[in-house]
Amino acid sequence: MKDRAEKFQAHLREAAVGILERFPQELRPEIYALSFRIWQIDYDARRPYVAIGYNTESQYEREKYPEDPGEARWNCACWLLDGFEMLGNVPEDPVGGPLYEDEVRRLGLWYDGEEVGVGEDDEIDAKRELLHLHFADACVDLARHLHASGRVEEMFGRPLPVVVFDMDCPGWEVEATEAANPPGLIEGFLNWQRAQGA
Repeated sequence: MKDRAEKFQAHLREAAVGILERFPQELRPEIYALSFRIWQIDYDARRPYVAIGYNTESQYEREKYPEDPGEARWNCACWLLDGFEMLGNVPEDPVGGPLYEDEVRRLGLWYDGEEVGVGEDDEIDAKRELLHLHFADACVDLARHLHASGRVEEMFGRPLPVVVFDMDCPGWEVEATEAANPPGLIEGFLNWQRAQGA
């Protein structure tokens, strides 16, 4: 029987493949990057999710401007962000939510009660940070697994970078995306980030 600590990660891996399989066939040739957008429902660290999406050459062409074409290509704020399936502790993932909650309770990271503001409770602030790190690590591991298993290349006919980001953590996407991808696959992304001073 699978160890309880592995159940949530196993769910993410299986469900993510299903999401990738549902990407429109007609768009696959022009998808140049996958996106893992990490967010939380109502800024509640106990309700994280990852929206698994992509960006296309067409979207890039719509957003680019001559002064900095890399901005539209690699800045996630310019990407397609809406309408993608989500995994995590959200109603849209009825299997993942209970698995996630079971895992973080077992790890001692869960807290009960209403959400309070940052700085109002040191213990909750510490747990929030650990919950964020735990979920971010799970998403980076998911991207690595999709590469290592060959599923990305199998479904798209070529390797694609996975850009992992959280709009509330500017700059973190460099570290996360480096950790999530094989060396060399994200050179364009890293070169643009370096040019921006990241």
